[in-house]
Amino acid sequence: MSKFFTQRLENLVPYVPGEQPQDKKYVKLNTNESPFPPSSGVKKAVSDEVESLKLYSDPECVALRNEMSRVYNIEPEWIIMNNGSDETLNFAFMAFADEKSPLVFPDITYGFYPVFAEINHIPYEEIPLTSDFSVNTEDYIGVNKTVVIANPNAPTGKCMPLCDIEKIVKSNPQNIVIVDEAYIDFGGETAVPLVKKYNNLFVTGTFSKSRSMAGVRLGFGIANPELIKDINTIKYSTNPYNIDRLTSIAGVTALKEQDYYDKNCKTIIENREWTTKQLESIGFSVIPSKANFVFAKSCEIEGEKLYLSLKEKGVLIRHFTKERIKDYNRITIGTMEQMKILIEKIKEIREEMNL
Repeated sequence: MSKFFTQRLENLVPYVPGEQPQDKKYVKLNTNESPFPPSSGVKKAVSDEVESLKLYSDPECVALRNEMSRVYNIEPEWIIMNNGSDETLNFAFMAFADEKSPLVFPDITYGFYPVFAEINHIPYEEIPLTSDFSVNTEDYIGVNKTVVIANPNAPTGKCMPLCDIEKIVKSNPQNIVIVDEAYIDFGGETAVPLVKKYNNLFVTGTFSKSRSMAGVRLGFGIANPELIKDINTIKYSTNPYNIDRLTSIAGVTALKEQDYYDKNCKTIIENREWTTKQLESIGFSVIPSKANFVFAKSCEIEGEKLYLSLKEKGVLIRHFTKERIKDYNRITIGTMEQMKILIEKIKEIREEMNL
């Protein structure tokens, strides 16, 4: 880093996003993107909106929040739209956590949580997952801290039942509970209905996964209007035009064509179950997943070795170096064709290793 970089952040360890290699074409199963394109209406709407790029976007995202209101059955004032769920999460950390209300989240979860905590100078505690990589609900009961739970969790894919989420929210009435639902559309039960019951619940979501829009960056938060006002205070103090016109119209149209995305989610769930069975049949341990990925460990091949061997064969998966999960790899669920290629290449690797 340069000599001008502030000492306040000199020890900051940034989040490392998944690879986006340009050297050749891969079967890309490493960043949990949808294998399906946006709906046809989204493509047309974005094209038609180009003429309006000379004008600023709507900072209040009125049309977008109105469509969200219809799909999620909640009033627009309970919704905020942001530049990806990452921005929503960062704003929530800034708004609801500090030295007097430190953060608490699992030790194995979305890697951005500790980064957001560090950059905002928020003390935090990481609570270990159980031996089977579950979140132990009791660990978060009455902790009197700002709780952050990814549900389903990443990179494990495990999902907590809604009753356990409610127990955590109910037991911490003086603190915000942030529930990150980036993967909820692949088999989990959303906590959105609980926001009307608890004023300390903040639910975040994204259009990146189930709505095939990772490339445009659109996320949201749903909570009591007073909490939404808090987040808006930060938004309007940083970048009020954080949703551009193309992203906004893409989001509006995607919500109008929700049936298309629901069908894709169903296909991904079916492909996930097929992939799980195939992996288990060749000696893998696979954690039960409610996300658009599986977290799997070969009983014969080290995690990094499998990741590198598959990369050589043109298949990208995600490997993590953290000691407890270094033998696992996270595998995005793609089309059936992509998943068959994955299994075929793993079998090739096993043969080459005389397994």
